[in-house]
Amino acid sequence: MLRPLAKPALALAGTLALAACSGSDAATADFPTWHNSDINVVSRMVTAAGVATTTSMKPDGTLETVALDLASGRKLWSQPATMEGRLPGMGVPPPAIVDGTVVSLDPRKQRGRWNADLVARDSRTGRQKWVRPVHSTFGPQRCGSYVCVSEHTALAAARVVVLDPATGKVKWKLPGVAEVEWSDADRVLLLRLATNPMIESYELKSGKLQWQQPIEQALGPGIDMSGGWAFGATGENLVGYVAPYTSPRTKKLSTFGLFSLKIVDGTINWMRPSVVRVYPSGSPGVAPVVRPVDQQGQYGGFARLDSDTGRVMGQITAAQVPGSGWWLAFPGQMERLGFLKHNSSGTAFDLASGKSVPVKEQHGWSFCVTDPKPLPLKGQAPGFYSIASLCEFDLSNGKRVAAENAPPSWFTGSHDGWRLWRDEKGGIHGIKDGTASAPGMYG
Repeated sequence: MLRPLAKPALALAGTLALAACSGSDAATADFPTWHNSDINVVSRMVTAAGVATTTSMKPDGTLETVALDLASGRKLWSQPATMEGRLPGMGVPPPAIVDGTVVSLDPRKQRGRWNADLVARDSRTGRQKWVRPVHSTFGPQRCGSYVCVSEHTALAAARVVVLDPATGKVKWKLPGVAEVEWSDADRVLLLRLATNPMIESYELKSGKLQWQQPIEQALGPGIDMSGGWAFGATGENLVGYVAPYTSPRTKKLSTFGLFSLKIVDGTINWMRPSVVRVYPSGSPGVAPVVRPVDQQGQYGGFARLDSDTGRVMGQITAAQVPGSGWWLAFPGQMERLGFLKHNSSGTAFDLASGKSVPVKEQHGWSFCVTDPKPLPLKGQAPGFYSIASLCEFDLSNGKRVAAENAPPSWFTGSHDGWRLWRDEKGGIHGIKDGTASAPGMYG
């Protein structure tokens, strides 16, 4: 799922400002924890079969695929990585990992017709299994027990191929470009990136189309995916967000908002047009927090929605929003909405009642860095940013909390009881606290 433009499209202070940030260590000794500071994580982290994998940036600005033992954080192996055809707004992609296989994009030694190699390796040993040359790609993704890849993305012959991770054999393919938004053992939901973008469901084994739902059906005409998007699953539903985009040619704002559809048949459950997703926040499928925007471009208050029904669970009005110079901050359960002012006293509201609460002893998680710098990547297009992380702040004085606590699960997500996050220096942390599996802010 598209991570909020890697450098999140923030709906803050009345503008769609951009920002990213960092996080901290796990403080408790009650659960197994680890910290690997030998790598500089710049992509999301994905896990399977006791292995975590991510894309890291080396000191010389080149990328590498890194595999870690999930239980200890020990590096198992690393290999050079690259991006060919990836758009900066999509962020640096992680490798795909399916059971015992990691699939990533390697630099090609002799470029010609092909610019890079899609390489599959044993997840624990790094032993190479197969190689598939590609011209350009958005990167591999897991889709059920297979690997899905949009390849030749810079060519008119762009297509999606579904590969057997063990052999690299093509199981089925589709014309065009798409991104995996959800999958299980039987089905994969693809976002088809076209003039009329839509969500399509395919039978995983055969590639048979099961249903398709145009996004315009949910949000209305005028969709432009250039602003970014994000998806998250909750139970039997997929919740999607399309961000606004102002066309440099027409100066018109595209259609945007949040919607939910049934995974089984694509039926639309609910829609919330003309709202922007705010950051930091959880996955749209778990904890959507939004801010309405009217036709004149004026921002309203803030609301947390129920991802199953789209109903408002808690909100504050536009009149309650403080002036300017603040950043959003949420506690561990997102029960309060804080407005952090660095090095000074902020404000906080109880989301359920909408009432102001004292900021004394109120803590919230927010971005550590509000002016991130683009990654100094060697040989890559400019404009890529590392994934953000969070830091804990005392809202009463706007200062960081000295204790090193793990960021909340609404941000990190959880897989098989493990939560992983990137710290401010790029190191990777893990804690096994048994949190139920759920997507986080970055999927």
